[in-house]
Amino acid sequence: MMRVQKLLASKGHGSRREVERWINDGRLKINGKKAQIGDTVKGDESFYLDSQRLYINPRKLSHQHIIYNKNNDEICSRSDPDYKKSVFDALPKIRSMRWVMVGRLDVSTTGLLLFTTDGELANRLMHPSYEIIRQYAVRIYGHPSKNDLNSLLNGVELDDGPAAFLSVKRKASGMANVWYEVTLSEGRKHEVKRLWEAVGYKVNKLIRLGYGEIMLPKSLRRGRHQALTNDEIERLYKSVNLTDKDS
Repeated sequence: MMRVQKLLASKGHGSRREVERWINDGRLKINGKKAQIGDTVKGDESFYLDSQRLYINPRKLSHQHIIYNKNNDEICSRSDPDYKKSVFDALPKIRSMRWVMVGRLDVSTTGLLLFTTDGELANRLMHPSYEIIRQYAVRIYGHPSKNDLNSLLNGVELDDGPAAFLSVKRKASGMANVWYEVTLSEGRKHEVKRLWEAVGYKVNKLIRLGYGEIMLPKSLRRGRHQALTNDEIERLYKSVNLTDKDS
């Protein structure tokens, strides 16, 4: 017996946190009854998300992992009432499992997105306790002072608590804008933009370059995806104290 969110994550139906949201929203049913946080299951029950059956394959399936280069007109959810393009529309189709996104981006932000069918891996990569490094290229309107940059490194107060960059490196500059490369070890909503706004500067372009062990390949065009190499997969699992045999 195991917790329902762990079982569904291990079978490629979502991350643990995603399954917990389904339960809290009353969307997940087990044997015809609404699931509750704490429910344990064997795996031979019937699972339904809304009206869609979630099939639990008794055999161990090989998980898949890809990197995607996001466009600036795509949303990071599966559907939207305004019918915007979704990153999920561009992903390869898979059977018996679902793609789980690792670390969403807002609609105007481009660059690296990781997708996996291993919900436990996704859960750990996004969990704050693992402090996975995110790397971004960011274009700022204006010319920050040394004091401004020191504030970003030492920490500023945001509406959801203190935050700071781990590193801030100047890359290029023009008359009105400056490009920086920044890193941080958490993924709060709009955190990069809010950090710059806290010291008085507006971000007018943001690209995610890296997530943990994985960097955005320069050869990967916008709107395209590619499979992670075996070495990249191994390093990704190792960074969160997992092996692909654990999932």
